[in-house]
Amino acid sequence: MKDILVVKLGGSFAAGGRLRPWLNAIMQGAGRTILVPGGGPFADAVRAAQQVMGFDDAAAHQLALAAMRQYGLALAALEPGLVPAGSEGEIAGALRGGQVPVWLPEAMVLRDSAIAPCWDVTSDSLALWLAVQVQARAVILVKQVKPEGSTAAQLAEAGIVDRAFPDYLAKMAVPACIAGPDDMQGLGVALSTGHMEWLFAIAPH
Repeated sequence: MKDILVVKLGGSFAAGGRLRPWLNAIMQGAGRTILVPGGGPFADAVRAAQQVMGFDDAAAHQLALAAMRQYGLALAALEPGLVPAGSEGEIAGALRGGQVPVWLPEAMVLRDSAIAPCWDVTSDSLALWLAVQVQARAVILVKQVKPEGSTAAQLAEAGIVDRAFPDYLAKMAVPACIAGPDDMQGLGVALSTGHMEWLFAIAPH
């Protein structure tokens, strides 16, 4: 899948009224784009429940993966061209059908014991991990901010990406970029053409 791009859509886009236009932009890459959902309000519920109930991070990790699944299913319900996909075979099938697979991460992630079950590893780092599994060309993180000039470490320090992201970016060796809140139209063009020069490339260090 050398020409495939992995796009991670932040959970914060669930609110604010711009979700459907972002999905329309992502659909410009149908057949060559995999959508990784954040956790959105479902992950927020896991965090709140952990504080009240006191379960450990290993349990929270599984619940957070389930939150990504819930957000992904919700996204797929909003756009007919988005197809839930929980395996490499399902991802490949959706791409061959000219659709955008929405990754449901639980089965694939839980098979890899090297992925730490903690809040340091969220959908940002998992998007990089998935890109390696499917041999994608690059990862695009769709964020509410576009902090040009920042390294992965600085983004993690600012809470814009998860704490494991700098190590994952260095280890996975997959190019990663950020599309900010004003980049919706440009994202659609990039996904349809494969040209990403306009995006802010994230330096590992």
